[in-house]
Amino acid sequence: MSKLFLRTLRDDPADAEVDSHKLLVRAGYVRRVSPGIYTWLPLGLKVLRRVEEIVRTEMDAAGAQELLFPALLPREPYEATNRWEEYGANLFRLKDRRDSDYLLAPTHEEMFTLAVKDMYSSYKDLPAVLYQIQTKYRDEARPRAGILRTREFVMKDAYSFDIDDDGLDASYDAMRQAYQRIFTRLGLPFVICSAQSGAMGGSRSEEFLFPCSIGEDTFVRSAGGYAANTEAVTTPAQPDQDFTDVPEPLVVDTPQAKTIEALVDVFNDLHPRADRPWQASDTLKNVVLVGIHPDGQRELFVVGVPGDREVDLGRVEANLSPLEVEMATPEDLENFPQLVPGYIGPTVIGPQSAGRTTDADGTQVGGVKYLLDAHIARGSAWISGANEAEKHAMNVVYGRDFEADGTIEAVQVRAGDEAPDGSGPLSIERGIEIGHIFALGRKYAKALDLTVLDQNGKATVVTMGSYGIGVSRLVAALVEQNHDEKGLIWPLEVAPVHVHVVATGKGDELFAAAEKIAADVEAAGLSVLVDDRTKVSAGVKFADYELIGAPYAIVVGRGFKDGVVELRNRRTEESKEVPVSSAVAELLKLIG
Repeated sequence: MSKLFLRTLRDDPADAEVDSHKLLVRAGYVRRVSPGIYTWLPLGLKVLRRVEEIVRTEMDAAGAQELLFPALLPREPYEATNRWEEYGANLFRLKDRRDSDYLLAPTHEEMFTLAVKDMYSSYKDLPAVLYQIQTKYRDEARPRAGILRTREFVMKDAYSFDIDDDGLDASYDAMRQAYQRIFTRLGLPFVICSAQSGAMGGSRSEEFLFPCSIGEDTFVRSAGGYAANTEAVTTPAQPDQDFTDVPEPLVVDTPQAKTIEALVDVFNDLHPRADRPWQASDTLKNVVLVGIHPDGQRELFVVGVPGDREVDLGRVEANLSPLEVEMATPEDLENFPQLVPGYIGPTVIGPQSAGRTTDADGTQVGGVKYLLDAHIARGSAWISGANEAEKHAMNVVYGRDFEADGTIEAVQVRAGDEAPDGSGPLSIERGIEIGHIFALGRKYAKALDLTVLDQNGKATVVTMGSYGIGVSRLVAALVEQNHDEKGLIWPLEVAPVHVHVVATGKGDELFAAAEKIAADVEAAGLSVLVDDRTKVSAGVKFADYELIGAPYAIVVGRGFKDGVVELRNRRTEESKEVPVSSAVAELLKLIG
């Protein structure tokens, strides 16, 4: 400790929001350089490297081979796959002294694809799985939570290459099992959730989420085994409804109906139903959104949702990737006078909107695009805006009085909603994404012309899988799982040191004994940190031991004069005195 590059802190950093951020800074594992950029100090780097080694061991055991690409890459491969633009503002772009375009890689699909294209030409070369553990860069708009959401981070990314879809399925399953082994070895509980592929593309995608209250991902699961990120939850198909007996639309003055609740009250007073009262779920709420294209262009559109539900921008965005989605501003609405805020009805938007035309290939263009949430059944009747201030219409039927340009999963998933597979009601939880796997298919191989000759000598496009683990994020997840009010509690397999030898007291003999015990611990194959500081109180030393989080400690202190030292288990807080001569043997028994 007297030589270790370390400074512990007693107070939480002012910008820290979550326990992992607070403790990693206080215990001297990382230091902030700027928002979303951190220095890994010696103790933190040891943990990071131990996590990397577990990942590396399991990837190697699954037959993957490690390589290493540069993080600084030319523009051309990303332009070939359209990701130079599609990645939008998250991509760090720069120019060299010759004015050539480069980027700091957020991910390396293009490089892996081109490497295989350069090296392999026959189906006999496949299957192949390649991986790297590399620093990545994404210009996060809102880096937060310490090393959980950063602009520079360490990631393990792997890619499989197969001649056909059956081979891809086998590679995907092998990587899926390797991930389960990795997270089990780390002691992290995880849930495998169906997920959206987003900008990555592909036919199948699953996230490995560590259930945690501070996680940014929201996921659902049912008692019957269904699990999915909320962005990937699908609504069970809604059967068409018979609207034969539904009257023609009726416009009603609603001057006091500024909210859905007030609107329902007005209709229950003026036009009560015979079978039951009107409810918020009988109203059709039309929400104006803007999709922002990678080039910055803003496209206004409307989403129709049941009035008892709220729009989930994350779900809408996931279904419209690579667009970013936000609520429309008053400036966005200036060119659309037919959209009366608070009173927008479906009859002036979508296929029936003003300015809608059909181009040469039959595609409808112009007007205001209209998407309906998947809960809205064809033939269903609604109360909705009448496109005039202080007026609403009832008996507005989807399929009779208006059409839409399509359906979308748009509303927030609620606890108690039915699982898409019929396995029961859904519960909602939060989690930290620690891994993500994709069946990419041929998107990148086609874009970069990755083909090999098949058994018949015919050029065949290779099919790919992608498999990522946020290695630096795993360190934060481990802290969220392994700490108490005093500090960190590392699992043995990833701890920066296994044993913390604490010398408390005075006299050269005591400190010499501590050094001797530490040497014996190292000889037994364990890593050790000795608190050999001579002018530091016992209270500070114990506080540092608890903060730093070594799994075990040997305290050479007041009992030393009687020939005993104290063994401590950081996780259980159990301790016992043992003879100095058998301290290491007793420690090994304690570790098991």
